[in-house]
Amino acid sequence: MFSQVRFDIITIFPKIFDSYLNASILKRAREKKLLGFRVHNLRDFSTDKKHKKVDDKPYGGGAGMVLMAEPILQAIDSLARVKELKSLKRNKIVILSAKGKPFNQKIAADWARKYDRIVLISGRYEGIDERVKAALKAEEISIGPYILTDGDAAAMVVLSAVTRLIPGVIKLESLEEESHWNLLLKKEASAGGKGLEYPHYTRPEALSYKGKKYRVPKVLLSGDHKKIKAWRDAHAA
Repeated sequence: MFSQVRFDIITIFPKIFDSYLNASILKRAREKKLLGFRVHNLRDFSTDKKHKKVDDKPYGGGAGMVLMAEPILQAIDSLARVKELKSLKRNKIVILSAKGKPFNQKIAADWARKYDRIVLISGRYEGIDERVKAALKAEEISIGPYILTDGDAAAMVVLSAVTRLIPGVIKLESLEEESHWNLLLKKEASAGGKGLEYPHYTRPEALSYKGKKYRVPKVLLSGDHKKIKAWRDAHAA
């Protein structure tokens, strides 16, 4: 019998999670078989076998690097082949991103109730190639209106918020005494934002995944910085 909720975390710094996932409530939940987790090193899925490169420069110019789509898609495909996960039908794929939908208590409660497995994709640098979201039909989530150095801390926040709402992890009486409990019962609404971030793309220009082609928007290949800026402004979350 598998754990009640399974978390798979995709990151380029897997050791960051070692102490956090093996302490306190998360450790006890795992020991009680209410929680399962595994952290996956994105570099293990790099198509660059020598240097294990997983990022590249953004199309259209700009500072920083963008995580490439192919290693992330390879990692997801690898998870789909794990025998013990095939019986888990209620799956959720989440990208941690500054331009995502604001995370709140209602979302945490919904996920704890609805899903057997949650995959958290941790962003870093300038973000993740937008085609990952499109190809996987992933949901983009932000933990607040600020920028982190990475998505790993955000993944820990989401994991913590969801885990404690899994039945049996924390006594119901303890949850009922919390300030967010009443907000949850009143169907807490999440606030949206505009102008947080625009979609990012990097190599390759044309990405093939499961018989479909995902291309970088032509404007980002044009070299016309005025048009690129206008496109980015229009597509900011």
